[in-house]
Amino acid sequence: MESGSAPARARSERMPAAPAWLLGGLLLAALLEISIDAASGHSPIVPRSPNIDGWLSGLGEHLGFRIFLIALLVSCGAYAGMLALWTFARERAISKRFVIGLIALVHLILFVGPVILSTDVFSYIAYARMGVLHGINPYTHGPLSIAGDPIFHDVGQDWVRTATAYGPVYTLLSYPIGWLGLVGGLFAMKLEATLASVATLVLLWRCAKLRDLDPMFALLAVALNPIYYLYGLGGSHNDLIMLAAMMFAVSLTLAQRPGARREGEAAAVIVAGALIKATLGVLLPFMIISRRRLAPILGTLVALAAGALIAFIAFGVHGVDIVAALNRDAALVSTDSFATEIAHLLGKPGVFPVDHALLKAGLVVIFLHLLWRTWRGYDWIAASGWTLLAISVTSTWLLAWYTLWPLPLAVISRDRRLFVATLSIQSLFVVHQLAPLALPVK
Repeated sequence: MESGSAPARARSERMPAAPAWLLGGLLLAALLEISIDAASGHSPIVPRSPNIDGWLSGLGEHLGFRIFLIALLVSCGAYAGMLALWTFARERAISKRFVIGLIALVHLILFVGPVILSTDVFSYIAYARMGVLHGINPYTHGPLSIAGDPIFHDVGQDWVRTATAYGPVYTLLSYPIGWLGLVGGLFAMKLEATLASVATLVLLWRCAKLRDLDPMFALLAVALNPIYYLYGLGGSHNDLIMLAAMMFAVSLTLAQRPGARREGEAAAVIVAGALIKATLGVLLPFMIISRRRLAPILGTLVALAAGALIAFIAFGVHGVDIVAALNRDAALVSTDSFATEIAHLLGKPGVFPVDHALLKAGLVVIFLHLLWRTWRGYDWIAASGWTLLAISVTSTWLLAWYTLWPLPLAVISRDRRLFVATLSIQSLFVVHQLAPLALPVK
């Protein structure tokens, strides 16, 4: 009898227990509620978009803030439960196959569903169409210059006069999408974000194994994070491409025998990622200081020279001037930024120029302190993660997906405080969104 029950016990240990099914079901139910209701029509949460989800229309109701926030809370609860279940029970309660299957379903639902929470993806398409269909430089003109193009009506009104703030590498990569039409271009952008997410997660797994950390925990902590899949993947943001480049560079430096060549390649990948989204460039000084070799410096210089040449040929001097775009965006103020909230707590109506200066000074101090610690032997990956987290906290233009920047580094960091701090900042962001739930139901 005992020998016959051993295989059954072994099978039960490999199968997800009831709590895992419950948590996974809650997560998928919340996501499906958002996706189905989002397909029912335009709302403040669902931007105007080409019709890509007609097969879902009629199945749900108008997606209002209350339903979305309840679904977001359910998603956060399921995520916290998954982390706790894996941390304390591991394979006894939740299997690797279950987690990977759940992640695949999340990606599939978001790929076939509507874009939510952001109009940025339509700006990406507009800049591409400006270049390939209208011959207009997206670094000197905003989408208003193609007001007759059908994509113009889907671009967020805050950005119709704004030239692109993205790097020349990303702009050139997006150009072929301009020829695919509105629906084709949107699905291409969604596919691009999905593939970038998959690449990030595969590289995250590899980095965790190279650091002798639990790769399943790292995968679960990033892929099932509601900010990651709802705000990042749900909006098809190019931040996911930046994260993929970041994890590729980190994986090169963590190889068992990295050598000078791999370190030079890693530096070049970081530069390429920074030419997609400039934020990634903050990793370079930490990696260079930690290695203390010439190879990363040479890789940086070669990649910078090549990138600058390509940008100048394609877009002229404006394609090279990334600093101007960064300064322009740094002056913006969002209602979700910590700076804005602190200003209100202090009785100020908003963020003033002196506040911008103080925040920049504080960020510089943090950056220099982390450089000094890295020189003294602190984990350069953790130092990079803390810097990315500091950038998101001190930025007056905070968007939800900015809090994703340090997350992959946090889960493979030697400093576990970084992971706790990252989740704490994300939790504060979620709490800040919950104000509509306190209002009476109309």
